Amino acid sequence: MLDYLTTADEILCVSDQASVTPTRKANLMSRIKIPLREQTPEASQPVLDKVEKMLGFVPNLQRLMSISPAALTGWAGLMGQLSTTLDVKTRDGIALAVSEADGCNYCLAAHSYIAHNLAKIDTDEIAINREGKSSDPKRQAAIMFAKRLIETAGKVSDEDFESVREAGWSDANIIEIIALTAQFLLTNFVNNAVQTPIDFPAVEGAKSKAA
Repeated sequence: MLDYLTTADEILCVSDQASVTPTRKANLMSRIKIPLREQTPEASQPVLDKVEKMLGFVPNLQRLMSISPAALTGWAGLMGQLSTTLDVKTRDGIALAVSEADGCNYCLAAHSYIAHNLAKIDTDEIAINREGKSSDPKRQAAIMFAKRLIETAGKVSDEDFESVREAGWSDANIIEIIALTAQFLLTNFVNNAVQTPIDFPAVEGAKSKAA
């Protein structure tokens, strides 16, 4: 979930900080107690400091992951490297399609907010991205391929593979699409398993069977 989908330096640079506020009451609903900022481990501080500097607060997901510095820094490292792949709108679209297919409402709220505020993707495009579609045919092939990866547990068909290739994506790009899908799946799993309280503006919940 928060992939932040641009570059490592733009991790959480959103334009409307006032509309996103942390909620401490909702922590009671989580299956794992989410620490307050001042309770997080020292080894997690570098990642959390960057998140807080860019966004103005540290979302529930990052504070949750901070209880395992290895998990948090591993996620941040993967996200930082993969933020240099493909283009921002394709990465955003993949994040939305994966989160919809995996039924992660936390990630849908976060990715929708970031896609709109950072990548300037309009609401209609965000809505169809969630379905694995795009107004751009090449982008749609990548987004649909990511959706199929989730639906098939990675066992996509020859036709799925050829569709993304024929759209103009290189073999290196295909590996990057798979890696991005896995990155978003990680935060989907964390949020779905723990039932992380959503602290981004609400969006319509996932319609997938996983939700």
